[in-house]
Amino acid sequence: MALSDQQHKQMQSALLAALKEGTVAIPTLLLKYYKRMKLTELEVMIVIHLIASLDKAKNDFPTIDEIQAQMTAPPEQVISGLQKLMNENFIAIDEEVDDASGIQYERYNLDLLYNKLAANLIEDHEALRLQRLSQVPKATAASQGKDIFTVIEKEFARPLTPMELETISGWLDKDAYREELILAALKEAVFAGKVHFRYIDRILLEWSRNRVATVEQAKEYTQRFRNSR
Repeated sequence: MALSDQQHKQMQSALLAALKEGTVAIPTLLLKYYKRMKLTELEVMIVIHLIASLDKAKNDFPTIDEIQAQMTAPPEQVISGLQKLMNENFIAIDEEVDDASGIQYERYNLDLLYNKLAANLIEDHEALRLQRLSQVPKATAASQGKDIFTVIEKEFARPLTPMELETISGWLDKDAYREELILAALKEAVFAGKVHFRYIDRILLEWSRNRVATVEQAKEYTQRFRNSR
């Protein structure tokens, strides 16, 4: 059953009130991908209440009544939403045993949801990587044999994390650094024995502040810096 405009407004008001009482750490990726994952706003609100219960109230297993009491949706919609989230492997219920008392208890587990969000992010970055690779001139692609993501991944000797992939995309799209300049910064990081993203970002920022825009300028700037030490 589709939610009315009034129900949407009521849910927004409820979220605003909750945020004023204390910050709820809502994953940005949840807001970005819930539509793609075919979740409704009602189901997202259920997830948000579960996150709040786990993080703020320290209640690992809120009852349906406790969840519904914080929402404007009718009980049957809340129950239906929870069932869908479990049936479609967005959330799970784990059975655990308290070490001290030996009492068995249940708790909600959101790892399945987080895995789906991570998979969507990786899918987006892979699509972006392939798109960028297809845009590399054939002569360049033939001579290099790989794109910037692959070069950096090889230098790190491990798969890049979603956050690292997003950092590279930010260098290219937001900061508008040239690929060859990023690779030059990577070489400087390797030379300094500090192969991590924070150090590469510091190099790029330093070059940007000093209007270093080409590999040649970067070499000259680096040489002057080393000679001055």
